[in-house]
Amino acid sequence: MNRVGFVYHPDYLLHAAPFEHPESPARLLAIVDHLASNGLAARMVSLSPGYPDESDILRVHDPDYLRKLEAACRRGDTTLDAEDTYLCRNSYTIALLSAGGAIAGAEAVATGSVRRAFCAVRPPGHHADRSTGMGFCLLNNVAIAARYLQARHGISRVFIVDWDVHHGNGTQAIFLEDPSVFFFSIHEHPSFLYPGTGRRWETGKGPGEGTTLNAPMSPGAGDEEYRMAFEQMLRPAVERFRPEIFLISAGFDAHGDDPLADIQVTAEGYRFMTRFVSELADRYCGGRIVSVLEGGYEISSLLSSVETHVQELLGP
Repeated sequence: MNRVGFVYHPDYLLHAAPFEHPESPARLLAIVDHLASNGLAARMVSLSPGYPDESDILRVHDPDYLRKLEAACRRGDTTLDAEDTYLCRNSYTIALLSAGGAIAGAEAVATGSVRRAFCAVRPPGHHADRSTGMGFCLLNNVAIAARYLQARHGISRVFIVDWDVHHGNGTQAIFLEDPSVFFFSIHEHPSFLYPGTGRRWETGKGPGEGTTLNAPMSPGAGDEEYRMAFEQMLRPAVERFRPEIFLISAGFDAHGDDPLADIQVTAEGYRFMTRFVSELADRYCGGRIVSVLEGGYEISSLLSSVETHVQELLGP
């Protein structure tokens, strides 16, 4: 049986902007309600996140950054370093719980209690680097999960697939010199979209040279262009790296209806991408996948895309 874990906590809704913002609690609440109403939630194993040990966070983030973030929230600051990185008094605590959600999914998959996991967490994480919050991100959930798997479960080769429409610059920077974590990102071309990183020639540094792979897409690219990139770029990289587990930075803002970019992926495109990674996981690492929610800001397209994603994780 293809057991899939589902990570969620209602406290994720407590991270809320003090002004109008596309990354809102409504998007996560809509996902949870939709998965319940269409029966997919009932087919998954509920996993409760906890607050991680600080040591699990410090494998990724600098202690001075954590203290800065905590202090800003206690003061009631409304932004961190830029206006799009919003804060409220709950944000530090909920960012920890979001990281704890990624860890809960990783723990369940690593121990075999589930084969795959979908972590419906927020705030998202892939723009956050060691010492800076960026975009809508405070702590890098996927990077924290990757380091947790390595430290707590002895997994030596982690493969991260980031299909959020914005380049996962924080994740790339964290693992740039690390040959044990492969980072693949497919995103709108940096000349056209935030954060302006993720060009083809960014391939890693020092001992990590060759374990970063970027597939920038021009505005207007859609399912066919993504299919070609997965077949021509992702598959050979996985065949060379031979991962022990996959992590997905699962942003759904490359959908053609999403207002924050100009890529034209459909819900069926997300079905293809999920099935493609699932087949690679079946071949190389016993099917083990931990998918962590990132972006997706138009509710209807977000729900249809998440639905196809979860259907594929569950399998037939």
